[in-house]
Amino acid sequence: MNIPGAWKGAILSCSPAEAQQRLGEPVTLGLSAAPRLARRLREAGAAAVFILDLDRERASDAVHGGARIWIDTVHACGWLSPASAALALVGGREAFDRHRAAATAQGFVAADAAVLAFMACATPGTLPLLSWGEQPPGAVAPPVQPQRRLDLYAIVDSAARLGRVLEAGPKTVQLRIKTPSHPDPERSERLRSEIGQCIEASAAAGAELFINDHWQLAADLGAPGVHLGQEDLLALGDVGRAALRGTGMALGISSHSLWELCRARALAPRYIACGPVWPTLTKEMPWIPQGLDNLRWWCRMAQAPVVAIGGVLGPDQVRAAAACGADGVCIVRGLGEQPRAVVPALQQALEAGRAAPVSDTGPPGWPHPSLPPQAPAPAFE
Repeated sequence: MNIPGAWKGAILSCSPAEAQQRLGEPVTLGLSAAPRLARRLREAGAAAVFILDLDRERASDAVHGGARIWIDTVHACGWLSPASAALALVGGREAFDRHRAAATAQGFVAADAAVLAFMACATPGTLPLLSWGEQPPGAVAPPVQPQRRLDLYAIVDSAARLGRVLEAGPKTVQLRIKTPSHPDPERSERLRSEIGQCIEASAAAGAELFINDHWQLAADLGAPGVHLGQEDLLALGDVGRAALRGTGMALGISSHSLWELCRARALAPRYIACGPVWPTLTKEMPWIPQGLDNLRWWCRMAQAPVVAIGGVLGPDQVRAAAACGADGVCIVRGLGEQPRAVVPALQQALEAGRAAPVSDTGPPGWPHPSLPPQAPAPAFE
């Protein structure tokens, strides 16, 4: 019976039928009921719930990509699905639970442990997709080869600052102006003016511009691209995300963990940001720094251009990030007050990193955890 606290702290993996039995319901529903069943089990105290598709004919499931698992954890909910081919979970629940337990023992939170277990059982060497809502993710089409690399990626907070950066040479820029809790009408007009000036200046310089957060205004003004954090994308819902994609703007997405990487891939973005690579003072974050090992893993596994972000202050870090395979390297404070004085050295470091011999070319192992094991659901960009 669904008694509050009946499974307090438990990590449950089960089929839909088993979930219904645990809840005292008639066994009549299929996998489509998994989100509701998992919610009820979490409400009854379970720390995490994984509802596995153990009994379906996966090979005939061309729409949803075969084996699926609904995950419901403190950090993420959604469908884990193979990115392309219809595959079964090799070894079934026993193997999934074994690999998940091994990942948990290594310090991964439940959502990331589920990703690693799914990879081990269904898609060795390939990341799965994670849905943004209760609809399973469709297969992601092969990415269109970008016409250019993102290279040095400058993040600025005003049109004036952007102008100085463009004069220094970077061809990828982001305008990041955060919205206060209670914006006034005058500020809204100033924001509109700033975005418009940045669009015009970037187009004149032949630079690729991304507007942080303000996607509707960016679309109205004809911006070529936007960058959004995952919390903002989740808040849009299915309808809002469809509207965003319908604008045709290039999309950059933040990612800090394995589940966020899998979820970002499901939207086929222009790039996925991996961060923070190094500790950063730009904002408070709960995440463990990714370091070069995780950045290298992201670059090899993302199947999309990866941008290194977080704590990049000078040429040595630019070189190291480029050597890991980063398509772009974000820099904020490292540009200094006079970008023209520092950009040449940063550009040389980028080129030197890309020319360095590629290391660690064997089969990718596991990255290191990016959240402490008992971390609460973080509030993030």
